[in-house]
Amino acid sequence: MSVRKRKWSSSREIKLAKAEGREPIKDLEAWICDYVDAKGVRRQKTFAKKKEADAFASKADVEVREGTHVADRDTVTVEKAGALWIASGESAGLERSTITQRKNHLENHIKPLIGSTLLSKLTLPAVRDFEDRLRKEDRSPAMTKKILTSLGSILADANERGLATRNPVRDIRGGRKGRERRQEKRQKGRLEIGVDIPSRDEIKALIGTLDAHWRPLLLTAIFTGMRSSEIRGLRWQDVDFKRGEINVRQRVDQFREVGPPKSEAGARTIPVPPLVINALKELKLKAGNKPFVFANPDGESRSHSNVVTKGLQPAMIRAGVTIDTGEVDKKGKPILKAKYSGLHALRHFYASWLINRKEDGGLGLPAKVVQERLGHSSIVMTMDVYGHLFPRGDDGKEMADAASALLT
Repeated sequence: MSVRKRKWSSSREIKLAKAEGREPIKDLEAWICDYVDAKGVRRQKTFAKKKEADAFASKADVEVREGTHVADRDTVTVEKAGALWIASGESAGLERSTITQRKNHLENHIKPLIGSTLLSKLTLPAVRDFEDRLRKEDRSPAMTKKILTSLGSILADANERGLATRNPVRDIRGGRKGRERRQEKRQKGRLEIGVDIPSRDEIKALIGTLDAHWRPLLLTAIFTGMRSSEIRGLRWQDVDFKRGEINVRQRVDQFREVGPPKSEAGARTIPVPPLVINALKELKLKAGNKPFVFANPDGESRSHSNVVTKGLQPAMIRAGVTIDTGEVDKKGKPILKAKYSGLHALRHFYASWLINRKEDGGLGLPAKVVQERLGHSSIVMTMDVYGHLFPRGDDGKEMADAASALLT
């Protein structure tokens, strides 16, 4: 590993010297770092200043000894690495929605800003600059975070291919991890009844206004907590009318492609009340030979947007489960919209119904059973989202009973 100065003549000086019959003056100079990489190949890299050459030599010396050095000629651009990342995802059989998201992040956010940058040039300061540019161009904090996650995944894939030495995104995230978690927790807060989770009275009002067309589907959502994709993928063979159970065995994604549940824990059996079974029996009489329980007239599964905009939201408005938009119509009447905009609110209600005490109209189930019914992959996820809803053992009545028992 050596750093030396190199001086040479420019083409203009050579022509001028030839015309004047003299030796050309060496009017250009640069600093060369000469080294042998981990593969035993001799490399040279040119710098304008000795300080830059010395810094590279020190860095390259360590990387060569650690076996992590990749020369610029052996690396690729971020755009090329991104294409390889997408191809590896496709060959691994990732879901179509995941591949679509990868392509969107690469084409619309990463490529326009740093697509031509070599991976060897993508340092931690360069990633910080990329993050700042994303924010300046009005990407939301959530979108910025997702794009950085994709960039980190691109670099991880490139590392495995030997096209990059380090992952600066991971270096940034490692320092921020604890701080970001605390910040997200403060921002997200706890799910609240009547704000994020429909109250018991709101659900009663909603059920009371369901029409025959949407009643079976929305009752199923309320009393099973199934994800939208799971509901849309439900088949008649998955409904056990005798036992009063629904078996979650598949789901339908946003492209209407059928696949297995979200995780191994997603495959589950959910007991349902007679209210749901009776509604499904009535629907079965009209269904004919359609394989999906909640099918379109053509027999295909319904789209998520159709269920929400045509079924859930109008039902909420009819039930008075609304919020005022602050706008008025042509007649001067306030314009109202559904208080809860998506099916996930019904999943939240189902979780709260499983957790609430029996005397409060719930089932009073333990956390492990709640996890299984929801299809969560771990109990940690269940407790992180719904832990605060479980009854505490030191509530007023329990404390009074315990104190009385102690003193008698």
